[in-house]
Parts: sequence; structure tokens; C-alpha cells
Amino acid sequence: MTSTDPLWGLPDPDIDADLYADIPTKRFIAWVVDVILISLLTAVLVPFTLFTALFYLPFLYMVISFLYRWVSIARNSATPGMRFMSIELRNRMGEPLDGGLAALHTLGYFVSVAVFPLQLVSVALMLISARRQGLTDHILGTAVLNKPA
Repeated sequence: MTSTDPLWGLPDPDIDADLYADIPTKRFIAWVVDVILISLLTAVLVPFTLFTALFYLPFLYMVISFLYRWVSIARNSATPGMRFMSIELRNRMGEPLDGGLAALHTLGYFVSVAVFPLQLVSVALMLISARRQGLTDHILGTAVLNKPA
């Protein structure tokens, strides 16, 4: 049985606890998978720049990471790492994210990663909030859910 909160289209975390089960752990493993894939993409692209990318490698990595996350979330409401872990992002109405919200979510992720205290707040919120939402999720009204079987 799935019940939604009257103010949210997301499933109620008390009634549908299985949709939020193990989300922080799954998000971490998905993040590791995504970092590996982004690193591989970056490494593959470096020779195509005649190795000049080595001079701006952090910037190249950042651009590839942003595009990777934005495009994959906009198309599938999940990154490849998230799909591997059978989790997906949903907006406050319980629907997949569109391109604009995917871009905002990715930007929020980048800001959280760049500002260390925000990253700590985000992780803490994932561990203690009922819907296992990080800081960006709380601001945008998004949540990561386990895919229903």
C-alpha cells in the first residue's frame, strides 16, 4: 500500500518505509560508482585534447561531472550509479525530475560538495530525516526512493 502525504506527492515515510530503506548507504555506493565512471570518462577524453587537458584537469573533471549528472538525471531521474543501486530521484509530486530541476539538483550537489560544512549538513540530514533527504533535496523538495519491485 502506498500513501502520499497531503502536502507532498512523495510516499509517506511511515507507511512506505521500504521505499526509504537503506537510502544513505545506497546513495554513497551510487556516488562511488559515479565518481569512477566520471574519472574514466575524463581519462578517455584527455588524449583527445593532445594531453593539454592535464593543465586544466580539475576543470575538465568538473565540467564532465556536471554534464554527466545533469543529463543522466534529466533523462532517467537517476545517474548510472543510482540505477545500479536501484534508486531514483523524485520531485515533490513523486514524479521524475525534468531537465530544469535536474540542473538545479546538480548545481545544489556541486555547492554542497564545494562548501564542506554544507556537505556535513547534507549527510547529517540524509541520516536523520524521515525521507532521507540531503540539503539540496530539502531545498528543492526532491527525494531519493528505492525503485519499486
